[in-house]
Amino acid sequence: MEKSLIACVYLKNDKLVKGFSNDTVISDDPAAYCTRLSVNGADSIILFDLSKGDDEHEAALLNIRKITSSTDIDVYGAGNVNRLEDVKKLLYAGCRKVALNMAKSSNIELIEEAGKRFSKDRIMTCADSLEQILDNLKVLKENTSSSVLLGRLFVEGFDEIGVIPLLNDDTDIVSIFNKQCVIGLSGDIINDRADDLFALKDELEKAGVRVKRFDCSVKWADLKTDQNGLIPVICQDCMSQEVLMLAYMNEEAFDHTVREGIMTYYSRSRKCLWKKGDTSGHYQFVRSLYFDCDNDTLLARVVQIGNACHTGAHSCFFNEALSTGKKGYNPYSVLEDVMSIILDRKENPKEGSYTNYLFDKGIDKILKKVGEEATEIVIAAKNPEPEESKYEIADFLYHIMVLMAEKGITWDDVMTELANR
Repeated sequence: MEKSLIACVYLKNDKLVKGFSNDTVISDDPAAYCTRLSVNGADSIILFDLSKGDDEHEAALLNIRKITSSTDIDVYGAGNVNRLEDVKKLLYAGCRKVALNMAKSSNIELIEEAGKRFSKDRIMTCADSLEQILDNLKVLKENTSSSVLLGRLFVEGFDEIGVIPLLNDDTDIVSIFNKQCVIGLSGDIINDRADDLFALKDELEKAGVRVKRFDCSVKWADLKTDQNGLIPVICQDCMSQEVLMLAYMNEEAFDHTVREGIMTYYSRSRKCLWKKGDTSGHYQFVRSLYFDCDNDTLLARVVQIGNACHTGAHSCFFNEALSTGKKGYNPYSVLEDVMSIILDRKENPKEGSYTNYLFDKGIDKILKKVGEEATEIVIAAKNPEPEESKYEIADFLYHIMVLMAEKGITWDDVMTELANR
């Protein structure tokens, strides 16, 4: 089983601090710091919310939302989880799982509630001692994903957990990793090397530990390059399928991309490598790589953070040269296009616009229309012909998008939540 390196961060007062009892600030930009963690080789992040009071907690959730949307690795939410509503808010903020602290006796009942409400796959635990786990084993097996952060060890499953020692400075990491249920390592040993976790992965691999890596079936020698040893790369958004940009790779850029999972190119003008995002923060996380039938062109499907183009446009291809007037579309882009128009109306009101009428009337009017349109769908669905239902569903989706714009929710938020389920 592949072993993971899990960064551990502590969020307090809109900043990341050194630890639970150490308020030394390590970053005043939590999202940017966590993005760098993922770029530098962290396989996931466990994030402890150290906020106090409702206002601080709400501000922390906004930061967590920024963090989960600025990286392509799993974020596990922990800390300040006292009720079912806190679990829900962390999941809605984009956390892959929520970790409940077994040191708090009140969390035993909360684990049962959360496991039933949100599925056990979304709930994990963290503990400082084996006793906290073993004393509640039945509840944990029935209501959690069996993922446990035990001290600094990330453990999957309960069968071997009774023989896992807590990690200390003298513990042999390799021998611990050889235990099948230990699937990850966290804590200061990861945080202290956060600038280059790939080097730590190299060390672990040399010691016989199988770590998370990308496995590319094609070698550079199998490709057909041009006279300068380069190959063109078409980069595509994996969600919208939009073509983002065209760039080039040499062998070194290709090796970096495969090793790190971040798109790295060769600049023909500057004669050097460039990792997309190092300057702008707009990284491209690799989802898949394809080669064409002649092995002389690469297609990369990526998660694009921010925009691909240096002009600020999402895609470099925005200068239309010719159009027949007949445009193909995919459902995702239609929803995005309509949402863009709604957001533009919100920012730039237009006289006579029905959308602006709804925004002007406020949330109660918008909710009333959503309810009315939902009822219209129910009535239309009683008709055996589908045409009326299509019309009413389209009306409903439009009003839902107005509601989303009013609440600051995007289609990416909704689709990510559906994908996580």
